[in-house]
Amino acid sequence: MREINLFPSIFFRLTTIIAILNFLFLSLYTLNLSIIIMNIGDKAPETLGINEKGEEILLSNYKGKKVVLYFYPKDSTSGCTAQACSLRDNYTELRKAGYEVIGVSVDNEKSHQKFIEKNELPFTLIADTDKKLVEVFGVWAEKKMYGRSYMGTLRTTFIINEEGIIERIITPKEVSTKNHAQQII
Repeated sequence: MREINLFPSIFFRLTTIIAILNFLFLSLYTLNLSIIIMNIGDKAPETLGINEKGEEILLSNYKGKKVVLYFYPKDSTSGCTAQACSLRDNYTELRKAGYEVIGVSVDNEKSHQKFIEKNELPFTLIADTDKKLVEVFGVWAEKKMYGRSYMGTLRTTFIINEEGIIERIITPKEVSTKNHAQQII
């Protein structure tokens, strides 16, 4: 009876798998496609993005204040309007409590201008059209509706303290659009 040495075959397969994994890891690393998800205790990024007026919004502009950084899917939709109006209607109370509100969606500046004007929003909205901020905060993800999968923004709110540290996260399952300000205060 002839003996079969399986070692070369298994060794070849393992080295091939390792080579493929190394290639994938290096590809993601060099293309900077890694996903960074912000957690409680993490330092928020200094540069937040460009607002509806084309101005760069920096976290340091809000030094000494807590920042409500809320991510929402789309301007002028029912849920997003209800959430923005809850924050608008309670804006004075939020400011008295030391909060500043900043909204973020992937809509463009013109869309944000119309949304602000139509709903008389007293706070700024970041136009994250390049999706940098939603990706850094980990809120750009696959969503499903009516059996269809697509990429979109998860409705999430990050409360950032006076030192720029995330102290609270209101997750998509926890956000109440009509009562969002009360969830913060």
